[in-house]
Amino acid sequence: MADDFGFKKHSRQTMNDRPLERRLDDWKNFHKVNDDKLIKKQASRCMNCGVPFCQTGTLYHNLTSGCPLKNLIPEWNDLVFKGKWRLALERLHKTNNFPEFTGNICPAPCESACVLAINDKAVTIKNIEQAIIDKGFEQGWIKPQIPKNRTDKKIAIIGSGPAGLAAAQQLNRAGHRVSVYEREDRIGGLLMYGIPAMKLEKSIVDRRVNLLRQEGIEFITSTEVGKDIEREQLQETYDAIIITTGANKPKQLLIPGHHLQGIHFAMEFLTQTTKSLLNSNFKDQNFIDAKDKDVIVIGAGDTGTDCIATCLRLQCKSLRQFANKPRPPNIRSEDNPWPQWAHIYALDYGHEEADYKFGGDPREFYISTKDFIDDGHGHVRGLTTATIHFEKDAAGQLQPIEIPNTERCWPAQLVLLAMGFKGPDSLLIDNFNLCQDAASNILAPYHKYTTSIPGIFAAGDCRRGQSLIVWAIHEGREVAIECNRYLKQFPK
Repeated sequence: MADDFGFKKHSRQTMNDRPLERRLDDWKNFHKVNDDKLIKKQASRCMNCGVPFCQTGTLYHNLTSGCPLKNLIPEWNDLVFKGKWRLALERLHKTNNFPEFTGNICPAPCESACVLAINDKAVTIKNIEQAIIDKGFEQGWIKPQIPKNRTDKKIAIIGSGPAGLAAAQQLNRAGHRVSVYEREDRIGGLLMYGIPAMKLEKSIVDRRVNLLRQEGIEFITSTEVGKDIEREQLQETYDAIIITTGANKPKQLLIPGHHLQGIHFAMEFLTQTTKSLLNSNFKDQNFIDAKDKDVIVIGAGDTGTDCIATCLRLQCKSLRQFANKPRPPNIRSEDNPWPQWAHIYALDYGHEEADYKFGGDPREFYISTKDFIDDGHGHVRGLTTATIHFEKDAAGQLQPIEIPNTERCWPAQLVLLAMGFKGPDSLLIDNFNLCQDAASNILAPYHKYTTSIPGIFAAGDCRRGQSLIVWAIHEGREVAIECNRYLKQFPK
């Protein structure tokens, strides 16, 4: 495997991103073009470990460890080191339909589970994956795979995010006729409108969608099931239906003043920004403007970070991000052992940009928002917070406790709520009369994906709850297997 002593010869070195002073002036991908020599050197650090935990893909205490797609990481590391890029691409595509998506936006739980990470810095798996897929497109190796034979089976997939696209590609390659329904005007779901352009350029999404279209998949946009088309029509037309709509119902913050203008859900903000950018380069003014405003983002996850980076490019006046959790430690804590996802302090791309622009990490930890302040005209002008700590209740559950005399007022003319999601929209679920679990997700067992209605399947975040893109692609691939098995019960 690679170089037996590469991990001793070379230290971890990731690809340098575009300079901060340049990337804040545009909406282009902030990642830099790959350096083949550097990638080869980093691939040599893969240490021929006996059990490659990087490709295990499991959960430890609800934290992802390794790659859920079971990517053949040591194999393509070895092939890259040997300069066999095309073979590396073939290995990569065996388990991952869309490496260009995961290479850009996956948080890389594979690296947290790298055996080298026990006492050193992990192999730069994500960079190597991105380099392989980039090389594949540059060299023209990636071409549409059109099935030689077609069955008489027709499948409708509702939702065009990563789970839906993965299921569509797998089932189309099995020879079935696949139609993908998307309520938005562009295909891609979260990939298109939920993730800002500088993190995932939309030309990258369009490039893959065009390949899928050439492979024979039909895409139907601006069509919401339950509103523009009814369940009965789909069931009459298709032999099976797969629901992959994601978990897009945002968590609310029902505190005094929550009704004020200037308070928006993060996904509303991100979607409108990307739409306006793509439609008119912001000339249509159909977006939530942050220019010259004090902005506060409530919620410290990836979506909150995307809001920060977006507000910076919209030229906000100031920026803060609130988290009701403690600041992560600089190294793994005892209750977060390898190979769990490493919950440690780090600056994501948006935090780096905010630090550059305003001189510091924008995050405030152990903070809880108490109320929003009215400017007298129905618009938010600020908010009040308190510092908190956590104590266990009688049931042993940690509960936030406000520390007395820690109240503070913050100016804000724009507040973005990025506190996560609590399941899929109810319109489609009600229209199909589907059973739900305790968390309001569509009830469908893992590995089976069968809903309460025969012939209707569910996969991705609408089934498992808010999760990672690798889990979405994993479930899209698995639901395709189960749907194909179901269809085989009904031969011509």
